[in-house]
Amino acid sequence: MFPSALRSLWLSLVALACLAAPPRTLRVDYGHTGDATSERFGVDRIVLEPLPWPGDLGKAIDTSNLGKYGFEVTDKASGRVLYSRGFASIYGEWETTDEAKSLSRTFSESLRFPRPELPVRIQVKKRDERNTFRTLWTFDLDPRDPLIEQAPAPEAVSLIPLQVSGDPADKVDFLILGDGYTAAERGKFEQQARRVMDLLFEQSPFKEHRKDFNVWALCPASRDSGISRPSTGIHKRTPLGTTYDAFGSERYVLTFDNRAFRDLAAQAPYEFVEILVNAETYGGGGIHNLFSTASAGNATIGYLFVHEFGHHFAGLADEYYTSDVMVTNSPTRPEPWEPNVTADPLHPKWGGLLTPCLQLPTPWRKGELESHAQGYQKERRAIRAANRPEAEMEALFALEKVFMSRLLGTDAHSGQVGAFEGANYEAKGYFRSQEDCLMFTRDDVGFCVACRAAIEKVIRQYAK
Repeated sequence: MFPSALRSLWLSLVALACLAAPPRTLRVDYGHTGDATSERFGVDRIVLEPLPWPGDLGKAIDTSNLGKYGFEVTDKASGRVLYSRGFASIYGEWETTDEAKSLSRTFSESLRFPRPELPVRIQVKKRDERNTFRTLWTFDLDPRDPLIEQAPAPEAVSLIPLQVSGDPADKVDFLILGDGYTAAERGKFEQQARRVMDLLFEQSPFKEHRKDFNVWALCPASRDSGISRPSTGIHKRTPLGTTYDAFGSERYVLTFDNRAFRDLAAQAPYEFVEILVNAETYGGGGIHNLFSTASAGNATIGYLFVHEFGHHFAGLADEYYTSDVMVTNSPTRPEPWEPNVTADPLHPKWGGLLTPCLQLPTPWRKGELESHAQGYQKERRAIRAANRPEAEMEALFALEKVFMSRLLGTDAHSGQVGAFEGANYEAKGYFRSQEDCLMFTRDDVGFCVACRAAIEKVIRQYAK
C-alpha cells in the first residue's frame, strides 16, 4: 500500500500525464448535396484517426477569418467553443458553375478536430454576401459513441520525413501525397517531393519561416503510372483518384474521392496537403484548408506548386482574369473573403501597406495586357484542342513570361502598392495590391505584399 501522501502525488502525476498527452484526431465525413440555389448536409461516418492531433491546442480557435465556409465545435453542456476553422470546398466552387444551374450533385467533405472528452455540438456555417457567417447545419456528436470507426487504414504506407523541425504541435505540418506513382516509381516521387519542398522555401515569406514547418510525404503504390485525363480518353484508377478536367477545365486537377484521400492522409500528422501527381501536362488546383495539387513533371513546377499551395494555405485568390475559367462571380461584385483581392479600391484590405500618395484606383497598362491576352489564350486553346505535345505549351508559357515581365516590370507604378483593377477572374470591379504577383503571372516576382501578409498570418496561427 502507498502512504496516502505518496498515493496523492502519484495520482496527480498520472493526471498531469493524461493532460499533457494530446488527444486523438476525430473526423466527420459527410455529404454536401445541392445545386446553384440550395444545399444540404448529411453525416456519412465518424472516424477516430490513428494519430494524435497535430496542432497547438492553445490555438484551437481560428483567427484568420478565411474561407467561404467555417465550422465550430462547442461543448454541448456549456456552449463553450472548443475548436473552429474556416475552409473552402469543391462544392463551394462547383455551385458557381453552369452545371449547378441544372443538376444536383453530392460531394464528400470532412471536418477534423481534436477529440473532445464530452458530447459536442457542431455547426457548419457559410458566408452571405455581406461576408457574415450564417449557420447552415447543426448536429450533435458524442465522442464515446461505440459506432465511431477506429479500424486502421486498409494499407499502411511508409511515412517519409522530408523535414522535421520539431514537435508537430509547435510547427506547421505539411504533407505531400503522391498519386499515380507505381511501386517502382517511389524513388521518383521522393525526389520530386524534395524538389518542390525546396522550391516552396525559396519563396518569401516561406523562406524566412522554413524552421516553422515539418514536411512529411506519403506515396501509396499505384497500379497505373500517371493519372486520368478524360478529355483525351485517358482513364486510370489511382489510390487518390486525382484527375484532370475537373469542372470541364482541362488544366484543373482535383480528387473527388474524399474518403480515400482522408484515410491515406490520416497516416501522417498534417494540417496542409499538396497532392503531387505523376504527370507532365500542366495542371493543378488549390482549395483553402482542403488540399492543393500540381503536376510534378511540368517545366513550370516552381511556379505551379507554390501558386496552388498559396490557394490552399492562405486562401489566396487568383489575381489573373484573362484565362478561361468555369466558375462565375456574382454580378453585384461583393467583397471577396480572400485576403489579396478587393471590391473596394479606396479602402483595400492592405490599406496599411499602400505606397504613400499613390492614386486609388491605380492606373496601369491594362488595355495593352488585355489586347495581348486575346491572342495568347487563342493559341493556348488550340494547343490543347489538338492535343499537341506539352513542349509546345511550355514554349508558349516561356514567351508569355517574357512579355509579362517586360510589361508589368517597367510600368509607371511597378513595384508600388495600390489598387490595380483586374483580379479574381474579372476585368472590372475587383482589384489587386500590385501590378505583378505569383498569383497573377508566372513571372519571377514572388508574392505581392497582400499575399505575403496573409501567408505570415496563417503561419503564426499554426507555429509557435
